[in-house]
Amino acid sequence: MPNSTRRARERASTHDRIIEAALRVLESEGAAALTVRRIAADVEYTAPVVYQHFANKDALVLRLVGHGHGLLLAELRRVAEEPDIDRRMLRAASAYVRFAGEHPHLYEAMNGTVVDADERRRAAEPAIDVLKELLATWSDAHGVELADHDEACEIVWGTLYGMASLGRLGTVGTERAQRLAEQALGAILRGWQTEG
Repeated sequence: MPNSTRRARERASTHDRIIEAALRVLESEGAAALTVRRIAADVEYTAPVVYQHFANKDALVLRLVGHGHGLLLAELRRVAEEPDIDRRMLRAASAYVRFAGEHPHLYEAMNGTVVDADERRRAAEPAIDVLKELLATWSDAHGVELADHDEACEIVWGTLYGMASLGRLGTVGTERAQRLAEQALGAILRGWQTEG
């Protein structure tokens, strides 16, 4: 095997170990505990090795935010297999809130000010697109003309974010927040049907 291939594999392996260590620290202790020095120690390298993979802590956190949105996207895609569009919408609401409860620190990084708003939006775009597709399918199935699909998506996203926050912060607990998210989304959808 050529040296360049072996080095590329070793570099990819080191990159993956850094991400895994950073996720462990983030998930167990929160963003405040996430430092390059800490991650380097956890993967048994020096800080300069981490800097070879990530320009700074912000770049590492941005990568984690992207990873989190990838996990959320996988959850939303799983519920997209539900054949009934109404149940699919409610399952998406529940999955979103459950994700926030299962990954509280990652969810906080994904939605907080650790990463700037434009970067957060770019990282969230694939999940937002799935939600827009769900809304389009729902509106077509019910003959509902949504005036602005982007606004409708933001209404749903904001509702789910609020319910997830209540659950994640322990105000109502994750399971109750999931039920409330389903109820809230159901009410919004019924309202749009009534308007249409």
